[in-house]
Amino acid sequence: MFGVEKRFYVRTFGCQMNEHDSERIAGLLAGEGMTEASSADEADVVVLNTCCIRENADNKLYGHLGHLKALKDVRPDMKIVVAGCLAQKDRDTVLERAGWVDVVLGTHNVGNVPKLLTRSYSEGRVVEILEAADPELEFASGPTTRAEAPYSAYVTIQIGCDNNCAFCIVPSVRGSEISRPFGELLAEVEALAERGVTEVTLLGQNVNSYGRDLTVAARQSGGFDEAVLGGAYVARSEKRLAPLFADLLAAVAGVEGIRRVRYTSPHPKDMRPETIAAMAASPQIMNQLHFPLQSGSDRILAAMHRGYTGSRYLEKLAAARAGIDDLAVSTDIIVGFPGETEDDFTATLEVAAEASFDGAYTFIFSPRPGTEAASMEELFVPEAVVAERFERLKVVTDRSAYARHRARVGRVEEVLVEGPSKRNPEMVSGRTRQNKLVHFPRKRVSESSERLAAGSYAMVEIVDAAPHFLRGELREVTAAPRHRTHLQVATV
Repeated sequence: MFGVEKRFYVRTFGCQMNEHDSERIAGLLAGEGMTEASSADEADVVVLNTCCIRENADNKLYGHLGHLKALKDVRPDMKIVVAGCLAQKDRDTVLERAGWVDVVLGTHNVGNVPKLLTRSYSEGRVVEILEAADPELEFASGPTTRAEAPYSAYVTIQIGCDNNCAFCIVPSVRGSEISRPFGELLAEVEALAERGVTEVTLLGQNVNSYGRDLTVAARQSGGFDEAVLGGAYVARSEKRLAPLFADLLAAVAGVEGIRRVRYTSPHPKDMRPETIAAMAASPQIMNQLHFPLQSGSDRILAAMHRGYTGSRYLEKLAAARAGIDDLAVSTDIIVGFPGETEDDFTATLEVAAEASFDGAYTFIFSPRPGTEAASMEELFVPEAVVAERFERLKVVTDRSAYARHRARVGRVEEVLVEGPSKRNPEMVSGRTRQNKLVHFPRKRVSESSERLAAGSYAMVEIVDAAPHFLRGELREVTAAPRHRTHLQVATV
């Protein structure tokens, strides 16, 4: 459609869902005959895929748009596309602050990028923001491997979210939960495996509630289709209104060629015994769990609308650790949610210490316009208080992570090789089954260097530990890469 002479460049702001959407966009543009550019300066079409969840996302966007205006002044035929969550929420602001943007689209019509771009060449500026998801459009593109790691792939199993967490904008910009048909997902994973992908990560805003909407629809219609619900559910005599996530995990783990299955992010209130059982039963499902706590205070958790208490969270965590051997657990914690007192924060410290996380993503509360929490201005905690609490929490979580990492010294771990370390090219980096980052010397692997490319599997002895990574020594390369090369998509 656009011709081989035109080049595109995609830059991503935000989470894994945004990264995956960018990979879909890149695949769609390549499918229309465009080729990839290495930078915006060399591109005929630049796509900025935006986020409105992470802090300062809008400042980053408008900073990049300012740079692009200078390029467009020199090359007026250049096309600038703004997509994603921030576009969905603030379309008018984008147009007001960056009048040189050619195409604005939201979260529900990523599949329309080629069509909208084509229209912009003949009509000028094009804006298309769909207020509700169209599953056929949302899931139209085929399987896509990760840009920076073509041996691995994200698979979106569900879009939207039915929760109403007070701090989160996702339901507003992504809509209600819609699960993809079971058979369609399996077919995508099988296609990825045929391309040589060995690791898949299942994505969803509330990933472990996958399929609940499908079972509700089936009960209402009376039609139980294996292609939609999966064979395991259809075969059950009692067809409850329940998620299908455990069934999906087991089925994906059974796809030939897939060696590692991960998922993110689950909600603690939806962590069910059958999911724990599925993880324990299959060696292909990694013994890693990202389990967002957000706060340890029951009062703050209630204000957040999280649906669990600190003690209930710890009970579910204990059940997961009891059921899954050698489980690594990471978490998210927000400091300074409106109304948080010193007692509330102390409760968070206590739960975090008892949970003894392998890693924690800690955030200072930042109000997101359009969320309930953003309207609680009279309850905002002073910045200095929040900053001091943040440092105290970091001490607790880093101490737990370091202790858990030290306990791994002396073990031999299976590592999926990612390639040279970003900071030291003399070191090789990889991930264990628990998703722990391991660095080990390249100079010790000369006899295996040809096979130790990204996507290889190796056995590495852990010899040292730090709070956020491990150090090791190569013992054996067990598998060479199987993947094909893939488009690169920039991420910020």
